[in-house]
Amino acid sequence: MQKLKLFFAPRDMTVGPPWKRILEFAVPMLIGNIAQQLYSSTDSVVVGQYVGDHALAAVGSTGPISIFMIALFVGVSTGAGILVSQYFGAKDRQGLSLAIGNCITLTAIVSVIIMALGVTLSPLILRALQTPEEIISDAIAYLQIYFWGIVGFTYYNVFSGILRGMGDSFSALGFLLLTSALNIALDLWFVISFKWGVPGVALATIISQGVSAVLCYNKLRKMQETFEIKRETLRLKKGTVGDIIRLGLPSGITQAIFSMAIILVQRLQNSFGPDIIAAATISMRVDGFAMMPNFSYGMAMTTFTGQNIGGKRLDRAQLGAKQGVALAFGTAVVMTSAVLIFGHDIMNLFTPTESIIAHGMSFIRILSLGFVAMSIIQTLSGVMRGAGDATTPMWLSLFTSVLLRVPLSYLLVHLSKTPEMPAGNPQMVYYALFTTWMTGAVINVLAYRYGKWRKKAVARMESMGNPTDETAADHAALEVL
Repeated sequence: MQKLKLFFAPRDMTVGPPWKRILEFAVPMLIGNIAQQLYSSTDSVVVGQYVGDHALAAVGSTGPISIFMIALFVGVSTGAGILVSQYFGAKDRQGLSLAIGNCITLTAIVSVIIMALGVTLSPLILRALQTPEEIISDAIAYLQIYFWGIVGFTYYNVFSGILRGMGDSFSALGFLLLTSALNIALDLWFVISFKWGVPGVALATIISQGVSAVLCYNKLRKMQETFEIKRETLRLKKGTVGDIIRLGLPSGITQAIFSMAIILVQRLQNSFGPDIIAAATISMRVDGFAMMPNFSYGMAMTTFTGQNIGGKRLDRAQLGAKQGVALAFGTAVVMTSAVLIFGHDIMNLFTPTESIIAHGMSFIRILSLGFVAMSIIQTLSGVMRGAGDATTPMWLSLFTSVLLRVPLSYLLVHLSKTPEMPAGNPQMVYYALFTTWMTGAVINVLAYRYGKWRKKAVARMESMGNPTDETAADHAALEVL
């Protein structure tokens, strides 16, 4: 029982073999990310099988918009996670308490803003993207219900980010697995029994996310030995809010840039009609599973690097970066191979329409090597963010996602237009994305080797207090574990 409790406790990543600590953190996060992917995948499976291909396309067409609208929150969440990992690594209880309390308050403010903007602007954005008339009413209904319940999503993600910042990736995993099962049950109940269609799966999603947020909050309330949540820590402090914004805003901007690029490409895909939108939806759901290890290792490296910078262990952070890249690369190869082998069978869960599945598999094959390239991008970006250099990944994302991907997508589609395909070849969109990922991998390696993240890490270490003798002794004793 005692060993089991250790899995759900904060984890000090400044001691022990780096690869082991990274793997201990990344594996449960990977399982959790896969479970979170099931939220959107279950919605698509249920509507695709029980409502129809147009409903599947409607749900899929909302993804880029929802991602764009929550970009502001991503900044708060990322900044808090980095700050929490650094204060936890430095064993600074007061700083940790302020970071967590201020993040809770900021999340409440941001949730209200996202809800108001999302409910109001969703119909306008969908029409501006020339969403086909056959699916637009369902798409509007899905998005508006989703944004009415956005508070569950925001608080689950910020609470799980706080837990991860302290090295506890198991608790959020357990809650997510539980609520994923709840989401599946509610999806089936609302669609099959109540015949609520697309609005039903949206309602199931926000209920499940709300439950996961409550469970994470209860976990945090039981960790008073590590930090405390009270009125003083919830009150916004200029310095703490400034640190959260400084560390998180670049990630929020990066997410906004990335999602804006997807929206512009979504407009291009909408011109191919509902069947291609449905094919793009199921390929996105399938490749989402291949991409999950990359995001998991990226988050693991942010926490690992942040804690070691807090503990004044730059040498250990650099060793962890090398080992993290190797782990992420190997995992990506395995996951990509599995997707190529079983992709057709997985897509068949979403729709029985063979022509849509064929298009989806062609998109996956084009992107396959890009999934491996993304393992390098996400891992090294995580290192740089954890060290306090959040602007470099932002600028790299700006270049690849907007300045490269969007123009290249439109150019290749335009060049592929023929009398048989007057709108162009939809595969060109994925050749452009593949090119973006491969280019991104190269420039992220260069940024890691020659960039300014080490200088920012040293400056951050100098600004934090020295570890106590007791902490140093603990590190020496635990380094071999």
